[in-house]
Amino acid sequence: MIIESVDNKKIKEYRKLKEKKYRESEKLFLVEGEHLVLEAYKSDLLKEIILCERDIDLEVEKVYVTEKVMNTISELPSKVDIIGVCEIKFNELDLNSPVMILDGVQDPGNLGAIIRSAVAFNIKNIVLSKNTVDLYNTKALRSAQGMNFHLNIVRDDLVKVINLLKENNYTVYGTDVVDGIDVKNVENDRKYAIIMGNEGNGISEEVKKLVDKNIYIKMNENCESLNVSVSASIIMYELNK
Repeated sequence: MIIESVDNKKIKEYRKLKEKKYRESEKLFLVEGEHLVLEAYKSDLLKEIILCERDIDLEVEKVYVTEKVMNTISELPSKVDIIGVCEIKFNELDLNSPVMILDGVQDPGNLGAIIRSAVAFNIKNIVLSKNTVDLYNTKALRSAQGMNFHLNIVRDDLVKVINLLKENNYTVYGTDVVDGIDVKNVENDRKYAIIMGNEGNGISEEVKKLVDKNIYIKMNENCESLNVSVSASIIMYELNK
């Protein structure tokens, strides 16, 4: 059976998942394109697949729709023939592995890029402040390219999380070019946390008070600053050596 009506009840429920409040209430989110669908499937988080003019050999419930119906579900400008409906996974931090803390990061592309770099450089945990962009934002998911399925990602009060890390012997690093040490000179074990702040305002004052040490990236004086995802990636790379 192929669903042809955009007013179909099931289709309306899918479209609601474009909004954060419905994703949170239903504990579901959408991923678009075969690569992200397969990453979700490998992580055992794929609940249903929505298909248009194609099929795929995966053992999961399939819903077939017309191109017109698919276009009302998709948020991408280009044609999409497969969308996955995924369960939101509730993670716990691995308190024996490094942690990346994001304090008010707003751009979904930055979040996705940081997630990809975290996987690349063996950071298993990411903590999102309550005012950081939604992990399940379509742009964030596409930028992450499915790497979000390979991490422990939690959204929580940062003061609470940082205090928990300190209780478990973590060193908490902030970023400050004025009062910091070159990241290349940092000696550490695997129990460290890195805080990256908002694109415009940096780390919040409340969180700054909990930082153990500040680090910075040495660079050409003609460059005043780097994009937060670039900075985070360099720091993760250096501390992973």
